[in-house]
Amino acid sequence: MKLRELPLIDIRRRPLRSTALIVVAAILSAAVFGGQVVIRSLQRGLDSLKQRLGADIIVLPEGAENKVDLENILLQGTPGYFYMDKSAAEEIASIDGVDKLSAQYFLVSANAECCTVQVQIIGFDEQSDITVKPWLKEAYEGSLGKNEIIVGAGLATKVGHSLTLYGVECRAVGKLERTGTGLDTAVYATNETVRGLIKASAEQGIAVLSRQSPEDVVSSVYIKAAEGTDLDELTAAINTEVEGVQAVRTKSMMTETADRLGVISKGIAVFIAAVWVLAVIIMSAVFYLTANERKREFAVLRVMGFSRKKLSRLVLTEALITAGAGAAAGVILTSAAVLPFVNIIEQKTALPLLMPKTSAIVSAGAAVIITVLATGSAAAALSAYRLSHIDTGKILREGC
Repeated sequence: MKLRELPLIDIRRRPLRSTALIVVAAILSAAVFGGQVVIRSLQRGLDSLKQRLGADIIVLPEGAENKVDLENILLQGTPGYFYMDKSAAEEIASIDGVDKLSAQYFLVSANAECCTVQVQIIGFDEQSDITVKPWLKEAYEGSLGKNEIIVGAGLATKVGHSLTLYGVECRAVGKLERTGTGLDTAVYATNETVRGLIKASAEQGIAVLSRQSPEDVVSSVYIKAAEGTDLDELTAAINTEVEGVQAVRTKSMMTETADRLGVISKGIAVFIAAVWVLAVIIMSAVFYLTANERKREFAVLRVMGFSRKKLSRLVLTEALITAGAGAAAGVILTSAAVLPFVNIIEQKTALPLLMPKTSAIVSAGAAVIITVLATGSAAAALSAYRLSHIDTGKILREGC
């Protein structure tokens, strides 16, 4: 019998113990790998949202609920719209500290005969835009024409296909990369196109404006402050000097979201730590009990000429096999359980989730497997030391 065959023989000879170690290793790897993927996805989603917002300050129609509505649109993809008088943008532009500003329109397509699907429609001014165009270039280099749209990654519409919105055929000329936010289910068009859709909605009997004309309103104003401007003071000045609006710093909006993500991330980290400690205790206990059970076996092997080094290698090899099998199983099962359902998880949690790239996920899985192998080896090391230093003669004389 060769030495390299002994670990597998012993694992098969003790199926209950081996299965328990594999299960513990699988739980540990699943917790660590799943936790890492979720934490990284949340962070990437938040970073993506920060990049998409771009502006220093967002101005909305007056009313605290509008800030919540905007967060629902950005994070959850909940369709919504609100409007304020266009003159507010002109007043804001005259305030000291405002460097650039750009207005946007929000419109929701109705889920009825007039529209292919219910989506959030975001209109922007290509000439003055400071938030949308920089990342739309990733999907489309040209200028958007009338009734041309760019669709989010979460929509099934392909480039070259059309969506019917309030009876108007809108052709998709680009498709965005996934962001992990509600923006994935939005479509983007010029302000001219959105104003046309607002008029078309009225013709369909679905009026989103009661008395005002689409040319007289906007939904939001995105502001880039001049260098050196105190953003808190500028926000306060807008709220004081411009009637009927509410200015919100994008940082404060992101801080609230980041705080929620921070709480979740800390909770996941605590859970991972608890599982890790429990796994180490269980592994150590199993190997300790195994050491007592196998004293006579190892004494016989010592008499047969096995060196202490070979006996230690035998115990560590068994630990590596069981821990490795469990770690690989945990990573594979977690990947199968989490990755295909990330969109559902995002919808249920209402949090921005942007999965890491495949290479990053593979690297994380490999790192977790290596970590679990190291944990299993460390737990087995003490047992290996004890078994390799047994008093062979005493054990055999006692008949243990």
